Amino acid sequence: MALAALVVYLVWFALAFGLRTWRQWRATADTGFRGGGFAPGSAQWWVRILFVAALLTGAAGPVAALAGLDPVGFLDHPAVALPGLVVALLGVAGTVVAQAAMGASWRIGVDETEHTALVTHGPFALARNPIFTTMIVTALGLTAAVPNPVSLAGLALTVVSIHLQVRAVEEPYLLRTHGPAYTTYASRVGRFLPSLGRLTP
Repeated sequence: MALAALVVYLVWFALAFGLRTWRQWRATADTGFRGGGFAPGSAQWWVRILFVAALLTGAAGPVAALAGLDPVGFLDHPAVALPGLVVALLGVAGTVVAQAAMGASWRIGVDETEHTALVTHGPFALARNPIFTTMIVTALGLTAAVPNPVSLAGLALTVVSIHLQVRAVEEPYLLRTHGPAYTTYASRVGRFLPSLGRLTP
């Protein structure tokens, strides 16, 4: 199961970052990465460190299992691992679909001087951050498939870094950039799931 989880993780990483970046560059001559020049100690700086740590730890979980690290006992069961792998695959597919729905507005990180279109269609009509939702789903599934302490730490880092990115970086930026349009959208669409985390106008 650990080898399967590692393969799923590598495929997810290649699709979510490698292929998506290449397609963005081919379509717009821009990679979509916004990450240079963050002030040390700023919200984006901390989020970037936490997210990179989450990515590395997420990969280290299956590797540690292959190296012999024991799983957490009560989670070590095929009834948890097999559905976990299926959930991870659904998360991978969902990530690809949600990224595609962003079109030319897709980017990683925030440039405060940039004004991209507010995407509200497709999966963004169900949740304001469907890419992050599916990333958490992927991490949750992989953790269930390989439930060792390293994987659990990776899941925790993923959830924390995504929440910080959305609440401390993305939402303030979108409110400043799109104003009432974003407020109206956020008042009817949940943050990560339908109806949950809607903003008060």
